Amino acid sequence: MSVAGGLLTLPAFNKQFPRMDTINTEGDLKAENSMIQGTVIALYTVGGIFGALSCAHLGDRLGRKKVIFWANFVCMIGCILMATSFDFAQFIVARIFLGAGIGGYTATVPIWQSEISPTHKRGSNVVTDGVSVGVGVTIGLWVDLGFYFVKDNSASWRFPLAFPAVLCILAMVSISMLPESPRWLILTGQIQEARKVIWALFELEPDSDEVTEIIHNVQTTLAVCGNSSWTAMFTNDERRLFHRAYLACTGQFFQQMCGVNLITYYAISVFQEYLGMDDVKSRILAAAMGLMQPTWSAGAMAICMGILAGTTSPQAQDSTAALVVAVIALFCFQFIFTVGYSGLTFLYAAELAPLQVRATVSAFSTATVWVFNFLLAEVTPIGFNTIHNKYYIVFAVINAIIVPSVYLFFPETKGRSLEEIDKIFAQSKNIFDPPRMERLMRETLRANDPVNRPGSDSCGENNEYVNEEVKA
Repeated sequence: MSVAGGLLTLPAFNKQFPRMDTINTEGDLKAENSMIQGTVIALYTVGGIFGALSCAHLGDRLGRKKVIFWANFVCMIGCILMATSFDFAQFIVARIFLGAGIGGYTATVPIWQSEISPTHKRGSNVVTDGVSVGVGVTIGLWVDLGFYFVKDNSASWRFPLAFPAVLCILAMVSISMLPESPRWLILTGQIQEARKVIWALFELEPDSDEVTEIIHNVQTTLAVCGNSSWTAMFTNDERRLFHRAYLACTGQFFQQMCGVNLITYYAISVFQEYLGMDDVKSRILAAAMGLMQPTWSAGAMAICMGILAGTTSPQAQDSTAALVVAVIALFCFQFIFTVGYSGLTFLYAAELAPLQVRATVSAFSTATVWVFNFLLAEVTPIGFNTIHNKYYIVFAVINAIIVPSVYLFFPETKGRSLEEIDKIFAQSKNIFDPPRMERLMRETLRANDPVNRPGSDSCGENNEYVNEEVKA
């Protein structure tokens, strides 16, 4: 995604696809090209919507590993088609292919990740996920920088678009050697296979009581909840499935509407067009900004957006101090997003849903990402072209609204097994209850047994608590 934003300023790319050129155009033509540019970039997200929604069916039918494998295959095809594009139509089709693959991938990996992780390690896995995203973005931006220096040759944009195909192949090979989700195996009746995976993942004896207890807990949850079809996601009985799906989708909505993609997609354009930097400095700063990802929160991002609105105004463009502050705000926003959002909302969505509809909820919540991703990619060039620096104010306000919303409506899942999260919602009666119920359950357990903690491990000390709560 970031690489695509960098390509928009390359002479060879604009020569091949002049209908997206907003660098060398002015007036009405620039406005028209801004709309076309936004649409072509956004078509990637249309593919993402369909790719994510397909996992509502394929996620439980094929299993987590197969979906991840084939999603990477589709991504690889998209990369190859983009890199070999000479025709505008082929480039558009390639963008849709790439989006479909990444949509399926992002809808499935968090499920797989949450279902193979012990409770106490899910949080650290989220951090690893965010670091990996940051590394990927950074690599893409540095590759883009390196090939900028052959800017009069089509290799300047073809190689950066082809390179991710190598990473897709690596992911396809890797996933074939990794374990399937034990919870999906139990869901599909493959108990012995699930037993092998559990003892391998948690370093237990194959026939130990701990392995048997984990399997029993998952089976108990399945028996209590029943085998739900994907349409059950729209019901709101005692399991509160619609409530949980709504929270999952809202979290993903927040992740997009915080404004990260106007930074990610158009970082180089922002540095070059709106901060007046030259081509090389723009690319170096965009690539360096990506390094902030490997290295919380909506409130701080709201401040960053407010600063950007002021420092990118026409009155401040001749001020060196304003330029420095704008660059710092961009770097801070990227760092804060990674800590507070990147990967977290995907995993949180997977945690909220019970096993029977986990794939469906994850598919719809991930589709929410792509819907609003499409919206932002479509309107950002137009927004910058019409209201200029005031465009940042929109996202400053949205981030400010996110802060109380998360506190009031979203329960904490840290230290909770996936089965315990089911119990939080089973005891909730309205939209305000889940955070309160989570805090009450935690306080009750600490009062009764200050040594143990909720969900200390999905295979550990606290499974008796889980069993009793699920039976309740």
